[in-house]
Amino acid sequence: MAEQLSNVAERFIRYVKMDTQSVAGAPVVPSTEKQKDLSRLLMKELEEMGAVDIRMCDAGCVYATIPANCDTKAPVVGFIAHVDTTPDVSGTDVKPSIVWNYDGKDIVLNKDKNIVMRTEKFEHMLNYVGQNMIVTDGTTLLGGDDKCGVAEVMYMAEYLLTHPEVKHGTIKVGFTTDEEVGCNGARVFDIDYFGADFAYTLDGQTVGEINAETFNAAAANVTIHGLQTHPGRAKNKMLNASRVGMQFDSMLPAAETCEHAEGREGYYHLMTFDGGVTTTKLSYLIRDFDMSGFHARKAYMQRIADYLNSVYGAGTVELEITDTYFSMYEVIKPRPEILEHALKAIADSGVTPRAIPVRGGTDGSIISGRGLPCPNISAGYQNGHSIYEYVTTQALETTAEILIRLATSFVD
Repeated sequence: MAEQLSNVAERFIRYVKMDTQSVAGAPVVPSTEKQKDLSRLLMKELEEMGAVDIRMCDAGCVYATIPANCDTKAPVVGFIAHVDTTPDVSGTDVKPSIVWNYDGKDIVLNKDKNIVMRTEKFEHMLNYVGQNMIVTDGTTLLGGDDKCGVAEVMYMAEYLLTHPEVKHGTIKVGFTTDEEVGCNGARVFDIDYFGADFAYTLDGQTVGEINAETFNAAAANVTIHGLQTHPGRAKNKMLNASRVGMQFDSMLPAAETCEHAEGREGYYHLMTFDGGVTTTKLSYLIRDFDMSGFHARKAYMQRIADYLNSVYGAGTVELEITDTYFSMYEVIKPRPEILEHALKAIADSGVTPRAIPVRGGTDGSIISGRGLPCPNISAGYQNGHSIYEYVTTQALETTAEILIRLATSFVD
């Protein structure tokens, strides 16, 4: 008998074939118009399944409502996923294929190009033996980040709208753009129109993980002004901006870079070092889970700049630090039921729940920072931002079940 895909897996494969790659540094949201192609498709499908209050804003974000079907007083719960895929790897002409009943061996993604996904490198593949694995052809990403989340939210919406016997309060569905390039869609997401009391984003990897805590994040830009002279007559005259830049970086704790950090450890990350004798520019990421530690890291960079200015002259080093996002935990902490219901829904779906801090940011970070509590539930994919990205049909189905259980759990 031929293998058959579930509804949520069919949705996923349909969505990943649409190129929705975002672009960093664009002056508008969405950064690419093609993201709206998927947004428009989602609106059409939501309308066909019976959702109401369907809208797409200028930023390409989609909003819809699943009306309550009972009189029980319940909070308005939102579910959000993002339509864009990362600029890191091509998202054009994605050709997903299915490895049915995966046997635990290396998977040849592309025979002609000798691209192989090896268990030696990706040990987590062995956790999915016996499952049906959706993979790439080795030339593009898959798009599981975050079309897994999109498919799961859409399946949940369809299920609730076609099963009136399953009681629930008002459910809000939202899809954002440009998550991969600074969560810019979430920054303009119309929270008031969305109208949820709290929400959950669907993103991230292993099924059963929930993230209620992220980094506090900032970007630091350092500009160093040197003095160019003829190198043959440079003694006591030249100020080499590149060397001052090297000194600036050397004064940061060597063990506190992202290469040496894990768990709840924060870091400084030098992203770019560019320039010469006259002008040199460095850009950094600053990350810390603890707010006091976050402020201390920013203050430490300022002390370095102040010290170098005292040595080489005022104005030699300019430091600009911009906060990017803050941990969602402070907003979620006063509402423990948000996490309690999610953890129970995960457990009731036969998965061991794991509440872990995420070493990064999500749309939920931005949305929480704007006042709407919004933890993240993992969507189930692996190897995101990579030609080795994959997800199993079982992971999609289990996460969709978790969402249905969660959406209906607030009705007594």
